[in-house]
Amino acid sequence: MTTLSHYQLTTGSCFAFLIMATGCQSLAATTPVTPNTQSSNRNNNQNNNSSTPAKPQTPQQSLTQQALHIQHALANKNYASIIDDTHPTRGVRFSMYSYVRPESDKTFSRAQFAQYLQESKIRFTWGKLDGIGDLLIIPLPKYLDTWVAGNKFNDARISINEFKSTGNMINNVEDIYQKSDVVNFYHKGSDEYAGMDWRMLRLVFDEYQGKRYLVAIINDQWTI
Repeated sequence: MTTLSHYQLTTGSCFAFLIMATGCQSLAATTPVTPNTQSSNRNNNQNNNSSTPAKPQTPQQSLTQQALHIQHALANKNYASIIDDTHPTRGVRFSMYSYVRPESDKTFSRAQFAQYLQESKIRFTWGKLDGIGDLLIIPLPKYLDTWVAGNKFNDARISINEFKSTGNMINNVEDIYQKSDVVNFYHKGSDEYAGMDWRMLRLVFDEYQGKRYLVAIINDQWTI
């Protein structure tokens, strides 16, 4: 079984040149992962591990409002409106699935994000499509339109700092973003596909100089 939708993409040396020219992170080889199902809650983990300092509690209402602002912007393809929400020094990272790969997932600074929103012909290698192994190589606007697909989360269930994986792919979000706030938008899927077309959008936030900024946009869906 494969993901419910994928792109038939071709690669070539010209694409590799374009990707290298951007200054963004390049694709590294995908590391095989062991099938695993995880369900955790960061608050429980902090209580069980006294060596990890508890981070300050963030007011959930304002955090949820900021996350909803970003989700609505993604849903309405108003991508430029989230530039000021992205982290001033770290930019924003995009991960295709719940297994975050810091060494290869695309990260854009604010300036790069703004620039490549206007570049519909510059294509980036985002990662491998689960199940078939083909590379997803598309421009930033198309990735936001078709892979992030913010409109699919207009009626999603929202949770904060809760982590679970429904498919077989390891979910390492909590390990990579140990001191961050993660807002989850969960679409449960349809009866037609017995819920296997579920999707998850995770928006990751960190504080910087007293303000909260977006540092990652993570998608997740059924994997084999």
